[in-house]
Amino acid sequence: MIDLSLAEIAAVTGGQQYDIPDPALAVTGPVVIDSREVRPGSLFAALSGDNVDGHDFAERAAAAGAVAVLASRPVGVPAIVVDDVVAALGALARAVVAKLGTTVVALTGSAGKTSTKDLIAQLLQGLGPTVWTPGSLNNEIGLPLTALRADAGTRHLVLEMGARGIGHIRYLTELTPPRIGVVLNVGTAHVGEFGGREQIAVAKGELVEALPGDGIAVLNADDPLVRAMSSRTKARTVLFGEAADADIRAVDVRLDATGRPAFTLHTPTGCGEVTMQLYGEHHVSNALAAAAVAHELGMPAQDIATALSGAGQLSRWRMEVTERADGVTVVNDAYNANPESMRAALRALAAMGEASRARGGRTWAVLGRMAELGEESLAEHDAVGRLAVRLNVSKLVAVGDREAAWLQMGAYNEGSWGEESVHVSDAQAAVDLLRSELRPGDVVLVKASRSVGLERVAEQLLAVDGEVAG
Repeated sequence: MIDLSLAEIAAVTGGQQYDIPDPALAVTGPVVIDSREVRPGSLFAALSGDNVDGHDFAERAAAAGAVAVLASRPVGVPAIVVDDVVAALGALARAVVAKLGTTVVALTGSAGKTSTKDLIAQLLQGLGPTVWTPGSLNNEIGLPLTALRADAGTRHLVLEMGARGIGHIRYLTELTPPRIGVVLNVGTAHVGEFGGREQIAVAKGELVEALPGDGIAVLNADDPLVRAMSSRTKARTVLFGEAADADIRAVDVRLDATGRPAFTLHTPTGCGEVTMQLYGEHHVSNALAAAAVAHELGMPAQDIATALSGAGQLSRWRMEVTERADGVTVVNDAYNANPESMRAALRALAAMGEASRARGGRTWAVLGRMAELGEESLAEHDAVGRLAVRLNVSKLVAVGDREAAWLQMGAYNEGSWGEESVHVSDAQAAVDLLRSELRPGDVVLVKASRSVGLERVAEQLLAVDGEVAG
């Protein structure tokens, strides 16, 4: 963050100073919400949650070197007291970004936001210092914290924006007004909260509505609901995708034996060959979105292709592929799940299965509940179970209660003999089953909504490397 005095922070946030010996003292370190992350010069924002109240850690933060605490009440150490700490964080971020003048790139979508954000960040680092959202901190708390990591040397600020309702993205764009806005897709994630894909499109489109006249709207040409957002922005539109009229497009898309995509990248200024390190054909669209941003910021086509070919996964539990010493491959994609990302992960597993079958291996899909689907939940879980069978996944292991039963039933009804699926009660039961039946050459995909915690399955399978049936 750029250095700001406590007096300036109080003015920006509308706060009152308490126990501050010198208002001219400056915050020179990071703004944090976890007292364990305080460094000398930090500002500690004391958030109040259901189980933990940050105000209780104010003294610890001050002892660790925090210049002051951003709080909703006096805490006995230097503090700026505001009505709403989250709103104050947002106001502080807005002020800092306005002073910096950095290029803000914002992106949203129903699926692929974090992977695409990571790709954009890796490409833009080749053009100058870049700050980006860590993991999926894309809400009214995580976005300001990311923006406040930028300083006078930051050239690009890449921000992931999530939404759980109409107006959420509009609020985030008011905090950090973007010059470039990327919309990846409109799917069924959170459809139960929004009430339908059309309402999701309304919410996602708030990003392009916020762009200035000299801004750039980067839109998915292959998604009709996203393409239609060009009518909702005064910014110039750039299309990406496999459509023939896309400005940034992929030609000759193919997968190698391990499920990693390759394609020829076409841009208005040149072409380049891309061979990705990431797994799954769905990453082609993500790569094209990232390429469109880099192209608009002046990166040559060949440099974009080279950077995409070398880019890795920066965030955990997203198609994280690990091969055990005994030849079992574990694909940990357990961070989150919705129908679109489930289908993409299953197709990636099927592609990886081609190579595994040549070694006598099998494919396993360990799947759990997809949350927040509302009335569509039964149909979507049933469809994913059926797709697993259609893609010739050797066995679906459905983990959990009601929704897992729907997954298993879909596979059972689609299968020929009813042997393509099994329903288990919890993660430990899935681990026990896999430990008893896995053999060298097998590929195991683990995926569910974050609340299910299926990353424990992948972690335990990797923690006991070599303990498989032979």
